[in-house]
Amino acid sequence: MATDSTFDVLNAVLSAEPISVDQAIAAVESDTAGAVVSFSGVVRNHDGGKPVRRLSYSAHPTAHQVMADVVAQLVAEQAAGTDAAGPGSGPGSGPAQPVRIWVAHRIGMLEIGDPALVCAVSAAHRGQAFAVCSELVDRVKAQVPIWKEQFFTDGTVEWVGAGE
Repeated sequence: MATDSTFDVLNAVLSAEPISVDQAIAAVESDTAGAVVSFSGVVRNHDGGKPVRRLSYSAHPTAHQVMADVVAQLVAEQAAGTDAAGPGSGPGSGPAQPVRIWVAHRIGMLEIGDPALVCAVSAAHRGQAFAVCSELVDRVKAQVPIWKEQFFTDGTVEWVGAGE
């Protein structure tokens, strides 16, 4: 669904400090937003049938720039699609409505229940907020060079994402 929108990237970082969905939502909320969609990917206590004790995330030295580039590319694609007719577009529809984006991925040691990837998107309409948030999460997971080291309760360790 295309709408007349501007895009405001409030945060697109890797963080050694804790992140939260509440912090992301608070950052993107605005009087123009009819929808705020968020995602919080948290550390779970199992993977592949094995109990997990904790995780550690490592990032390639270019990961900070890749994160910024991933968000910029998504914004460019979304902005390019705003010229098509759709709700909120056309003559007399008023000023462009901002789409506000906040995304962060943790690096370092995380415990069960800690948020590892948090994203929030606000927009005038829910369809756009859901679409941008979902696509952003997918792209960050697929493109940003971050690797997960899983520490299992039986003492074994497994790397995920390395060599992909």
